[in-house]
Amino acid sequence: MLTYDAHPVLTGGFRLAEGPVWDGPRERLLWVDIEAGQVHEGRLRPDRVEVVRRHRLPGPAGAVACAADGGLLVAGRYGVTVLRPDGTRRAGARVLPHGTPGRLNDGGCDPAGRFLVGSTALDGRRGRDVLVRLAGDGRPAVLDTDLTCSNGLAWSPDGRLMYSVDTGAGLVRVRGYDPADGRAGERRDFLAVDGGLPDGLCADRDGNLWLAVWGAGEVRCYSPAARHLATVRVPAAYAAGVAFAGPDLATLLITAGGPDGGLFAARPGARGAALPAWNGVSR
Repeated sequence: MLTYDAHPVLTGGFRLAEGPVWDGPRERLLWVDIEAGQVHEGRLRPDRVEVVRRHRLPGPAGAVACAADGGLLVAGRYGVTVLRPDGTRRAGARVLPHGTPGRLNDGGCDPAGRFLVGSTALDGRRGRDVLVRLAGDGRPAVLDTDLTCSNGLAWSPDGRLMYSVDTGAGLVRVRGYDPADGRAGERRDFLAVDGGLPDGLCADRDGNLWLAVWGAGEVRCYSPAARHLATVRVPAAYAAGVAFAGPDLATLLITAGGPDGGLFAARPGARGAALPAWNGVSR
């Protein structure tokens, strides 16, 4: 098994840095500070990330996705918010009923640009969280209803497999997926995680999965057969989000929570695939 070390590129000032996304056409890095209700835009430099813009929401910001026109889709407490390129915003689809004792959490776009997002309970109850896919008309189509903190999502290079994290269960699951219509098959357990909790997830262009392990200070790489191939050590215990970034998609960008958290980077010898833009309209 290979081992790599991540180094800090931006630390301090974050309450819970999460959900990194690389916007290739604009060469910008996006991430959220969940508890601060902020979306950050940054430039990836050789040894640091330079923050160039911040967006503040009235509530928490669980995840962010890019629109083709440069706008952003942000998962808030109960629904999504659209940030236009000029910085103005409009309300998007409602996903959770108002007053739900929880909020939206991690999310991402499928190979056709549909946005999927999960929830996390804030009252300690287990098995109440959901994973939904937003349809073209904005209505949520429910994929799972029995989760305990829905988290990272990733797809195989051909888009025919979808991986999803159930943090409370300590599992990464997999199911068949049809990119043409967004239909998902029956889920099955792919990986049981020990020594920490599974959190953020991404895939490289070879189909290997890179999993942030909360509490372990690690990102672990697994083959499509669930074999542990590599570990990236992070100098922060609460590794939370992970994405391939940079023009060559060869920089593994990691977000972490906790007092020693922030943004970290490594070059583990793998390359990611370009992520699809959200297929909605931000105007």
